[in-house]
Amino acid sequence: MTTTLYHAAGSPNARRVRIFIAEKGLHVPLVPVDLGSKEQFSDAYKTINPRSMVPTLVLADGTSIAEVPAIWRYLEEAHPEHPLLGSTPTEKALIAMWERRVELDGFAAVMEAVRNAVPGLAGRALAGPHFYEQIPDLAARSRLRVVNFYADLNQRLQTVPFVAGEHFSAADITALATLDFAKGALKMAIAEDQTALQAWYDTLAARPSASA
Repeated sequence: MTTTLYHAAGSPNARRVRIFIAEKGLHVPLVPVDLGSKEQFSDAYKTINPRSMVPTLVLADGTSIAEVPAIWRYLEEAHPEHPLLGSTPTEKALIAMWERRVELDGFAAVMEAVRNAVPGLAGRALAGPHFYEQIPDLAARSRLRVVNFYADLNQRLQTVPFVAGEHFSAADITALATLDFAKGALKMAIAEDQTALQAWYDTLAARPSASA
């Protein structure tokens, strides 16, 4: 057996892990999970991840690791070359801080807007094993949160080349996945006056890992 990643091509969370793997220069076989047919709720997949979510990293000994930060941590510790979570205590703390901010203020807001508005997700307003009804007002509020996230990130990138500072990191991965998710699912483009954000986005989109 070898380490494998259970993923879905359209899952922004799975993409965050695929980009991380690509930046590390690793080869991890991918096992697709068909979210359209609700394969994540199958008994077979629930034995891998009882929460019925992707991605899940399954190690050679059968250990399953879910949740993006946990998967990242395992890969970083197992393959410390080309660190994406920081090399020094200060770098590690700053990357964790900025990645957390991006996930809470940006990624989560986009996810909330999508899951509370898309008709096909009726009854599935929250990912996971339990079913929750949509709240349309949350979708409207979340779009405002995304607008503010874009503005805040643009301001941040006026002073540094990457989200957490001088070097590309996991914080940039989450930010890139967030912007592409918002552009695709919510049709929310970068504003013309957000030049720092646009320049950063163009730089990241040109990296080979962006297509992972």
